[in-house]
Amino acid sequence: MSGKKLLILSDTHGDVSLLTVVLNWASERLPPNDTIMAAAFLGDGLSDIGRAAEKSGFYSEWKIVSGNNDYGITVPDTAVFEFAGYKFFMTHGDSYNVYSGYHSVTNAGKKNNANVVLFGHTHVPYYENVNGMLLVNPGSVSRPRSRIGESFAVMEFPENEPPKTEFWGISEQHEIFLLALYEE
Repeated sequence: MSGKKLLILSDTHGDVSLLTVVLNWASERLPPNDTIMAAAFLGDGLSDIGRAAEKSGFYSEWKIVSGNNDYGITVPDTAVFEFAGYKFFMTHGDSYNVYSGYHSVTNAGKKNNANVVLFGHTHVPYYENVNGMLLVNPGSVSRPRSRIGESFAVMEFPENEPPKTEFWGISEQHEIFLLALYEE
């Protein structure tokens, strides 16, 4: 049996239609069909979540942080939470200067004793294992800045196995396809 899964999204920037495509896909993976148990949104599009969730029927526990373009929304820009026995540090990333590298956000994860650091802002999917701490950027659902295109991530936490991280793409025809799988 598969372990608990966390849907990870960032940077929708007002594109409710593409977020709805992703949440339609994810709603088919909620229990009892699959094991997406929660979703994390890493900022820049917080106002999109409610409308897309309503259109798609995706109702799940949300972990959210604000981004540098979430004007007028009173949500912290960092959060720490536990999921499937792992401790997460999440941020949009702009406050940690992620365009210049990941040293600052990695240190923030260490200070918070995190096993996983989630961040967005760059609009580029990213995965790295830094001395046992996973860094994950899901990319952007609607404004990619890489040749990979629109993307999001799903992390799976099987019992007695290391986490698995999947990066998913969205085609021009709004079909969801697997981009990459990382297993430690």
